[in-house]
This record gives sequence, structure tokens and C-alpha cells, in this order.
Amino acid sequence: MTLHDLPAVNACFNATSTVLLVMGWVFIQQGNKVAHRNCMIAALISSTLFLAGYLTYHIAVHAVTRFTNPAWFRSIYLVLLLTHTVLAVVIVPLIAITLVRALRERFDAHRRIARWTWPLWLYVSVTGVLIYLLLYQIFPQH
Repeated sequence: MTLHDLPAVNACFNATSTVLLVMGWVFIQQGNKVAHRNCMIAALISSTLFLAGYLTYHIAVHAVTRFTNPAWFRSIYLVLLLTHTVLAVVIVPLIAITLVRALRERFDAHRRIARWTWPLWLYVSVTGVLIYLLLYQIFPQH
């Protein structure tokens, strides 16, 4: 494996986070708090590994990827990238607050913020995979 394999690895971490977030939601809907907790912790670890891989790739490779082709899709891609990037920054403190409230067993406060954190985190994870697919598989940028 080389540094150039990191985008695919990172997409796998995002996809894993997506699956774990959905499973965590299902478990809490079923009242299975232990399984919910385990899935959410695993999603946090997977998202953290994604972030480490993303930063490593972009720092070590000095990678700046520009979406140029096809030109007709560029504006759609840029809107997707903008919403993904802004929400990726916003989600970090939301995850931290949500986690701290759960660890302190302040579950009413945890639920109130998790109603915002969960869908935003899910959106960031799903769009992270989509961005990878667009850049490297569907419309490879050379």
C-alpha cells in the first residue's frame, strides 16, 4: 500500500461510518442502548481514522484535486463538495458535545443534540464516499 491508496481507504472508513451510524440509529430505536453505544463509538473511531488518513494524504502528497471533467457536472460537484466540507467542520464539535453528554449520562441533553448531530454526520459520511466515487471512479480526474 502507498500513500496514493489512501483515498480509497478513506472512502472505506467513511462507508464504514455510514453503516455504523445507521446501525446505531436502528439499535437506539429498538431500545438496545449497549449496541447503540458500541456502534456510535465504532463510527467515531472510523471517522477519526478517515480524518487521519485524509490529512496524511493531503499533507504528504500535497494533493489538490480539481474537478474539471465533465464540465457540465462541475457545478453539481462543487455544491456537493461545499456542503460536505462546511458540514464536516461543523460536525466535529457537535460530535464532541454529543459524546460528552452521553458519557456524563445526560441522556436528555444527549438526545436533543443527537437529533442534529446524527443526520449531519450521516450526510458528511455519505457525501464523503460520493465525492471519492465521483473523483476517482465515475469521472477520474487526471
